[in-house]
Amino acid sequence: MAITLTKEDGAADLNGITHLVVGVAWDPSAGSSGGLLGIARRKKGVDLDLIAVLMQGAEPVRFAGLDSLDPLGNGSVKHSGDEQTGAASGDDETVQVTFSEIPTAITSIVFIASAFKRGSSFDKANNVSFKIYDATGGSSSQVADIWPSLLGSDNANAICRAFRNGSQWQLEVLNRSGKIKQGDRQALIRFAVQ
Repeated sequence: MAITLTKEDGAADLNGITHLVVGVAWDPSAGSSGGLLGIARRKKGVDLDLIAVLMQGAEPVRFAGLDSLDPLGNGSVKHSGDEQTGAASGDDETVQVTFSEIPTAITSIVFIASAFKRGSSFDKANNVSFKIYDATGGSSSQVADIWPSLLGSDNANAICRAFRNGSQWQLEVLNRSGKIKQGDRQALIRFAVQ
């Protein structure tokens, strides 16, 4: 089943989609520095983080990302690990979801990207994009490519939300930017559930 998702479309039914992947990609930037300092900054890169917050009703109960790669212990929501430079090809961090394996107690999953660690920022990265893939059947088909605005000084973006609607899952693109206190996991989780 081929779908294309945008924020303006509202929630889309995920009927027939059994596996979903959300990814974040970015490139290292020299910022406004040239010469050796610019080369050093580009080599060091910037650390952005992709987080999936698992909800039970209105309560956040688990998350995938940072140092939690398999929060449910059964591989149904699995984080690829912390890429700290943006130098990887393709998506730098991903979260893979297998809907049939998610316990019924989990009612929604909010995917957010942030410049969580102190000293990191979206401003220090180039070409930030959030992608959503239908990974049903072992292949991967991109269904959304979300580019956050270059304006502002926000350090977090709520990308999308997958949620149960009866026995089916739906997905809506959020692309909602905001600020969090860096290094504060509670602030990150509160931002996800706004």
